[in-house]
Amino acid sequence: MDSAATPLEDVTARIVHAASIAGRKADEIALVAVSKTHPAERIVPLIEQGQRVFGENRVQEAQDKWPALKARWPDIELHLVGQLQSNKAEDAVALFDCIHSLDRPSLVSALAKAMDKAGRQVPCFVQVNIGAEEQKGGCAIAGLPALLAEAHAAGLPVIGLMCVPPFDIEPAPFFALLAKLAADNGLDKLSMGMSGDFEIAIMLGATHVRVGSALFGERE
Repeated sequence: MDSAATPLEDVTARIVHAASIAGRKADEIALVAVSKTHPAERIVPLIEQGQRVFGENRVQEAQDKWPALKARWPDIELHLVGQLQSNKAEDAVALFDCIHSLDRPSLVSALAKAMDKAGRQVPCFVQVNIGAEEQKGGCAIAGLPALLAEAHAAGLPVIGLMCVPPFDIEPAPFFALLAKLAADNGLDKLSMGMSGDFEIAIMLGATHVRVGSALFGERE
């Protein structure tokens, strides 16, 4: 890392480098700056440096921080990257520009109703439980075709797949599996890769990388 570079400049340079190795264009890859738990005063410097895509884990926290920021910078895109409760679907549709955690039939129904009511289509990623971990959200791999069929039937704009690989295991096979699942189901967007592994994810086809600590530092 260039000691004079900001964290955003460093992460951006790493995205460019990984894309170059993979024979891809860096502008194909969206950097989602995950600002969960960080207050507005930590977020504003990144906005002022030009970052425009941000991610939050919780609807309530985003409601507390983002309306004022989006009023000042209306070109910001806000992505929900954490689990979504069905009873928060209306709030999520009102605030977020993309949802990365569609993972069950009840949420398909709740989001479809919320989008119809709001007259607003919010692009969604289906989250896949790629490592079959009981403690994690996400649709089981075997259940993916049925969930995608339900989402399409409900009119949801599903644009791709998302995953969080198991912790402390080489992530590349999980990223490669998600890419295959997306291709098999006619989807071309992949939300995968975080601070510790986003370069690997880019080499395996990520279109959206969700980076928090590399931009903001470790959470307190």
